[in-house]
Amino acid sequence: MNSSAGKAGLEIVPRMSAIREAQKFLAKYFAPTRLVAAPHLGAAAGKDVYLKLETELPTSSFKVRGAFWALAQRMNRARVVEVVASSTGNHGAAVAYAAKQFGIKARIFLPTNCNPLKRGRIASLGAAIVESGDGDLASASALAAEYAKQPGVYFLNDATDAELPAGPATIGCEILEQLPKASAIFVPMGDTALIRGIAAAVKQIAPQVKIVGVQAERAPSYYLSWKEGKVVGTETCDTIADGLATRTPEAANVRDVKNLVDDVVLVSEEQMLRAIETLLLEEHVLAEPAGAASTAALSKSSTDHGENVVLVVSGANISPEVLRRALAIA
Repeated sequence: MNSSAGKAGLEIVPRMSAIREAQKFLAKYFAPTRLVAAPHLGAAAGKDVYLKLETELPTSSFKVRGAFWALAQRMNRARVVEVVASSTGNHGAAVAYAAKQFGIKARIFLPTNCNPLKRGRIASLGAAIVESGDGDLASASALAAEYAKQPGVYFLNDATDAELPAGPATIGCEILEQLPKASAIFVPMGDTALIRGIAAAVKQIAPQVKIVGVQAERAPSYYLSWKEGKVVGTETCDTIADGLATRTPEAANVRDVKNLVDDVVLVSEEQMLRAIETLLLEEHVLAEPAGAASTAALSKSSTDHGENVVLVVSGANISPEVLRRALAIA
């Protein structure tokens, strides 16, 4: 466990003033997502377990919170004619959706062979799609950064944008409003904007609440970095959980995760598939692998969770192939 989380004197970013401003702004576009009891998971864990259903948002993922907030802030400061993003799918769809709402063009750079459901959603929102020719997000990001050197083009990078985490931070506010007695929150970790946002809000409102990050065993870069307290990259990030497929951590993000997150656990491909099956058949909730990762991690963390545990279900954009694999597990 990381004992430094929420320690006195730690400067937490984003600050509550920005998070509350983001919460007020986002309320104009969509309602808070539901927090529902998960009786089957609760009985198995021997405590009360709840699911935070980010799958209810437009594009079926939490990503619209950050995309709307960051794009709006940029448009308030400068002329934006086109927004670009690199993405494995959900962030791209969120940026495309926000751009459509704000009346500007969007161009999304995707790795080759990305989730076809996510690619289709991006296309349906009218965004231009550019495939990087490589299966790794790093090459798509490099292409997006190069394209964004043009005047009026904004690269909304969800791993590095300073204002974006205030969007997903509103999830932390909603959880504490919906369940003031929450004792622990499990959060999937990809580029870490989600967990950095949620943890920032929670540690400023209720620092006693434990924040548990979840990564895929086959994409453990931020787990290794959290453990070592420094950037530790991996050569590959080959996992069914494309939303968790991060290979090269950002140093500033590692620092924030180290300071704010109480525990980080790894889950296997099979554990995520089983969690997808359990969520669908027992709790009637559809989740993609990254969205089910928090459920897969429930029994693996060494942290004292307390009696009221929240699992963030971050997205529902699961490919038919992966869903079939999950339901075929004996």
